[in-house]
Amino acid sequence: MKLTVIGGGSTYTPELVDGIARERAALPVSELVLADPDARRLELVGGLAARMLARAGHPAKVVTTGDLDEAVDGAAVVLVQLRVGGQAARRVDETLPLECGCVGQETTGAGGLAKALRTVPVVLDIAERVAARAPDAWIIDFTNPVGIVTRALLDAGHRAVGLCNVAIGVQRRAAALLDAAPERIALGHAGLNHLTWVRSIALDGRDVLPELLERHAGELAAMAGLPEPFVRRLGAVPSYYLRYFYEHDRVVREQRGAPTRAEEVAALERDLLAMYADPALDTKPARLEERGGAYYSEAAVQLAVSLLTGRGDVQVVNVRNNGALPFLDDRAVVEVPARITSSGPVPLPVPPLEPLFSGLVAHVSGYEELALDAALRGGVERVADALLAHPLVGQLEFADRLARDLVAANRAHLPWAA
Repeated sequence: MKLTVIGGGSTYTPELVDGIARERAALPVSELVLADPDARRLELVGGLAARMLARAGHPAKVVTTGDLDEAVDGAAVVLVQLRVGGQAARRVDETLPLECGCVGQETTGAGGLAKALRTVPVVLDIAERVAARAPDAWIIDFTNPVGIVTRALLDAGHRAVGLCNVAIGVQRRAAALLDAAPERIALGHAGLNHLTWVRSIALDGRDVLPELLERHAGELAAMAGLPEPFVRRLGAVPSYYLRYFYEHDRVVREQRGAPTRAEEVAALERDLLAMYADPALDTKPARLEERGGAYYSEAAVQLAVSLLTGRGDVQVVNVRNNGALPFLDDRAVVEVPARITSSGPVPLPVPPLEPLFSGLVAHVSGYEELALDAALRGGVERVADALLAHPLVGQLEFADRLARDLVAANRAHLPWAA
């Protein structure tokens, strides 16, 4: 079986390789293809990947290439984990909105829109190559903003599922607090990508979230980056991305006085790539945990296995709404538990969202539709409309200014703005 990673030169990749090595029986990969336009990064990451598989006694061949068609030809699964513009573009995403007093973040708000504008056309081009050269392949998108990118792929008719590691992180943390195997934990996880709440945590079918909040509210609140009394009041575990909404102005003050995450990651990546260059290194280094993406390998491997075998288990993925959240259009993409079949994920029924949650979800879903339209058709006015619809911007003066500035800063990545 051929598994292809687009963006294989990412410093994330050894995390994925570690999962492939551990899950050899479930996911019998014979050829792991790492595709990336950066030949130097690809050489370092590919070398480490080969050593890791050899150490594990895994027979898969590691192939590195800058040729996209070669990479996807005959693949069974194509994982997309790219970053158009690299950390330099991310730094702009994180700093430019601060000039208007808006949160600077790479997946939500103005920064998230900039990333969507750069990313959607590139991912759609990749998907067209997959459709032509591996029509039965599943595309698993780990590229942010996952909800918007997945909607673009599905609207274009591709066999695609969006994946985020937030849910599996909550599952693993809950399992640790309960001293239980993760497989015994099921999450009542609902919302949009990076805009979710866990409203139940079932251990062997019994909801134990009230008990967890009673005993471990401090740990759950720390995971969300929000005050403990607030999490108790919600009676749910919010995604840590909700801090950008619930404590917007506090976050802006913090961001203005600290290095950007892009700068931190750029420095970390330099260190990681230096480690990867060591021919003696044949395991993922501990410092990789600082890069983010915890449990990405487990989530990606589980999803790939279930799509290929149709085993029918339940996983949290980004999927067409199709009635799961009835106040949204069926074509919207939501992040909910779904039964994974060989025909794709089928969202499970979701208990009605409380107005405190559903109002924000509806608001951001409307923004995502406008953001996708701007990414596909271009135009400063469409970008401004999307920003005006986003609750983290939402003011005419800021939306118009940020639209002009974002387009100017990303002109090299926006064909319609050239």
